[in-house]
Amino acid sequence: MNVILAGPYSTGTLERFQSLLPEHRVTQVLTQEDYNATTDAECIIVRILKTPEAVIANNPNLKAVIRWGAGYDSVDIEAAGKRGVMVANTPGVNSYAVAELALGLMILLNRKIMGYSCNVQAGNWDRGAYADTSISLNYKTVGLIGGGNIGRRVAALAQALGARVQYYDAFRLPEEVERQNHMTFVSLEQLLATSDLVSLHVPLLDSTRHMIGVEQLAAMKPSACLLNTARGGLIDEAALLKALKNGYLAGAGLDCVEEEDSEITAQLLQCSNVIITPHIGGTTADLADTMIPFIAEKITSLAETGAMRDVVNVQWLPGFETKDL
Repeated sequence: MNVILAGPYSTGTLERFQSLLPEHRVTQVLTQEDYNATTDAECIIVRILKTPEAVIANNPNLKAVIRWGAGYDSVDIEAAGKRGVMVANTPGVNSYAVAELALGLMILLNRKIMGYSCNVQAGNWDRGAYADTSISLNYKTVGLIGGGNIGRRVAALAQALGARVQYYDAFRLPEEVERQNHMTFVSLEQLLATSDLVSLHVPLLDSTRHMIGVEQLAAMKPSACLLNTARGGLIDEAALLKALKNGYLAGAGLDCVEEEDSEITAQLLQCSNVIITPHIGGTTADLADTMIPFIAEKITSLAETGAMRDVVNVQWLPGFETKDL
């Protein structure tokens, strides 16, 4: 099978896939332009590049697209399914890394680390500069929107530092899972009104786009912080900017934004109570140690059985039934 590794990856990734898949031809394209021009792929591994309908149509022998990560909004899963192409993701594999970043952003915002660091770099060693607003996670309430793999890891980390965790999800977890993870289910309205930190861990869908807007921001505590390590587009960032400038929200930690080169993003970058990172939550040097074998197993399964785990576009696949592999 001709496997295309699409986009840039850490050094050695291509070679590791080649060693794990010796019966297959694994090659790499680095840019979106080269990816768009690909015509001979039977299986695609993709992380940051976009996979629209045109890419799928250009590869008539394509059987599957595998996302390096849990999100799949960068792939046209409906167009793929209607052409008989399976799209699979890798849920849970990078959850530890995203959860660590979410917790790190909570601490950076709560303890005013960036402000203190900038002060020290400017020669100001005043340890009391943010004494009145610097707080810990101990005894605070962390509200998680999304109770999946990442959300549950964030819950465990926050609880280890003394926080209480509540969550909202459109699909409530089984009560036993809630008990095991010490997570209390509440309505979205209650979560927003009572949480000291609100952290987003849901996919970007039509139903979740701008799920945090003017109304939701107004419902939050003025002392609360909002975090998004999931997907840009979940937050109405124009409304967020207004809330921050008017003092309706204490801060925001964003690992992703809706449009990186927009005027709204430029203004958010100027806010001293906002931390923005370039969507690095699921990117660590050691992630490949787990991710590469996980994806290689999917490709082996595809070649041997015609099926894979974690297919996300079943509803558009003609006559396709998932198998318990």
